Amino acid sequence: MTDRIRAHVHVSGRVQGVYYRANTRDAARARGVDGWVRNLSDGRVEAVFEGDEDAVEAMVEWCHTGSPAADVRDVDVTYEEPAGESGFSIRR
Repeated sequence: MTDRIRAHVHVSGRVQGVYYRANTRDAARARGVDGWVRNLSDGRVEAVFEGDEDAVEAMVEWCHTGSPAADVRDVDVTYEEPAGESGFSIRR
């Protein structure tokens, strides 16, 4: 088993109003990834993924496509020290 990692992601494009957050939550939960996702006032989506390295990397990769109605332009990823996220939620 690999160590727990944390990815902090900012997604640009047409990612609000297209169920991106709900699809992110569902995809993360299906992979057993902890963290959260929220809309930003500048039109981007921000997310934090924590968990097994393979599962977190799968979520980062998933963000490049996202929900079926999304048009992702860019995914910016920063790796940080895990902070002990538990469960996956949509933040307001």
